Amino acid sequence: MGKDLLLVGSVPLDTAEEVMHTFGGPLGPYLPAMPDGEVGERRSWVNRFCYLVFSGHADLEILQRPPPLDGVEQLLPVKREDTWKFKVRPGISEVRFGLPGLRLGYARDATASYFVFRTLRENGVLPRDLRFQISIPMVNSVVRTMYFPEPGDIDKIRPGFEAALAAELAVITRRIPAQDLAIQWDCAWETAAVYGGRGVPESESRIETHTAPIRRLTALLPPGVALGFHFCFGTFGGWPSFTPPDFGRLVELINASVAAAGRKTDWVHIPALDRADAGYYAPFKQLQTGDARIYMGMIHSMDSLARRIDAARSAIPDFGLAAYCGFGRTPPEQLPQILNDHLKAVEIARRG
Repeated sequence: MGKDLLLVGSVPLDTAEEVMHTFGGPLGPYLPAMPDGEVGERRSWVNRFCYLVFSGHADLEILQRPPPLDGVEQLLPVKREDTWKFKVRPGISEVRFGLPGLRLGYARDATASYFVFRTLRENGVLPRDLRFQISIPMVNSVVRTMYFPEPGDIDKIRPGFEAALAAELAVITRRIPAQDLAIQWDCAWETAAVYGGRGVPESESRIETHTAPIRRLTALLPPGVALGFHFCFGTFGGWPSFTPPDFGRLVELINASVAAAGRKTDWVHIPALDRADAGYYAPFKQLQTGDARIYMGMIHSMDSLARRIDAARSAIPDFGLAAYCGFGRTPPEQLPQILNDHLKAVEIARRG
């Protein structure tokens, strides 16, 4: 997969068809795979699980929910301190999730969006060699202390949630041919947690804590399915939600994640800040990602893009480009400019 651009996943349009026409049409020739935009409730990324799954679970108690606004309930928090919080009920040793393959919504949405994707590809709107991309948050980005602050609770919930994700994968891979499918693991909490810091439990700073579920879930993918990783600094409350002091620990996490996958990784997406000094990118010389295509999340601050590309090439001679994250929290009126920036980025990279 030697493509110039990657779309991380979310695009704030109304339907998968609109996303694929608007972005897949002009960008398709440069992409390895096309996401459906994570339309509808998936636009909130992992926050939706709080009101759709956790708030009604018999084994969980609500400790906090977003405050109402003008007397109307709010399902999604506006500020980080207003987020949902839960605790496991006394006497429960493991929280499990019913309706396997249906509960989380990924298989349901993928089935509908793949039909749109396949139709548009057959009609020539999308390139024939394009895959259908499903971006799925890794287990620890969903079940983390921000939502489950009670000591020991995440260990009671993660195995059950991982099983629920595995059931979704089983349905997805049964319905979508391997040669058409790309699965991308989204790792946001994992990226921040391995740097440690205040409020991060010691166990969460261990890389193995985060690569173990990657190892188990990736093993469920049939041969022929493309695999990608998106490492993220987060956008909740503004980007970046987390700013690393350097890229050293992230490179360790990337290398360990690719190794844990135990198979070919097709791409790795890495966000980048507005830095154009070669030393900032030097840790990437230690990347061990095999034949994976690296996509640097540099499509922002376009006036400095050429300088940042040149600086990054001192460590990674050849890479593709992407935005630093998906666009789910971006005002839709900014999408035309974002689309133009992606096309401009291809020209700038090729000139270099």
